[in-house]
Amino acid sequence: MPALDILDPLADWPVANAAAAVIGPTGVLATHGDVERVFVLASVTKPLVARAAQIAIEEGVVDLDTAAGPPGSTIRHLLAHTSGLAMNSGQAMARPGTRRMYSNYGFTVLAETLQHESAIEFGRYLTEGVFEPLAMRSTRLDGGPAAAGFGATSTVADLAAFAGDLLRPSTVSAQMHADATTVQFPGLDGVLPGYGVQRPNDWGLGFEIRDAKSPHWTGARNSSRTYGHFGQAGGFIWADPEADLALVVLTDRDFGEWAVGVWPPVCDAVISEYS
Repeated sequence: MPALDILDPLADWPVANAAAAVIGPTGVLATHGDVERVFVLASVTKPLVARAAQIAIEEGVVDLDTAAGPPGSTIRHLLAHTSGLAMNSGQAMARPGTRRMYSNYGFTVLAETLQHESAIEFGRYLTEGVFEPLAMRSTRLDGGPAAAGFGATSTVADLAAFAGDLLRPSTVSAQMHADATTVQFPGLDGVLPGYGVQRPNDWGLGFEIRDAKSPHWTGARNSSRTYGHFGQAGGFIWADPEADLALVVLTDRDFGEWAVGVWPPVCDAVISEYS
């Protein structure tokens, strides 16, 4: 599909390679760049892993109240970054449910728990539960549970299929999807990496929820119900249920000040054009 003018500004971004897709309820509406190029996802891995956890809950492998992590922590706490675990270690920094503490290690514990309870290697569970049903043939997680917070690689074409599932869920029930995109542990403050303290710092079950956060990586025209994730590898995915649109952008330059300036305008342009 040829790129439309709405995504043309990506050609001027200070990155070597960028690819993007706008997704609506009927499929891909516009693209930019090589949508089959494989990019590192970094933390954009987390929504994929979260979806696998949501599938596991519906399959009865675990439930949201299954104990996992530090004493008092559950699957729900891990998905919502309220387990109290440190970013990259098993050190408990707060009591579960009292602070929003973004944790890569929490997703390692989540994946280890799913692997143990299902008796299926986590990478396989993720592939069979998420990647294969959505025909995400170029997406993979290397490193097993240890890399569950950051270790996937994928393409814009594959993530566009996942974005379609975020707009019209097929891998989970409508109720599970609604729970996943509803604020868990409302009112908790915390640091949104790269954007400072947010009061509150709202998250669902593995998805960051925009709410009224400022500053933010999405656009001013994105609704407060927008959910998604960005990664330190320089890409992001969001779905806005009010606009009924999703946007995937992947680059090969690490997140930094360059992204803070150029991401929101493209998000706003997409909302303005298609909603």
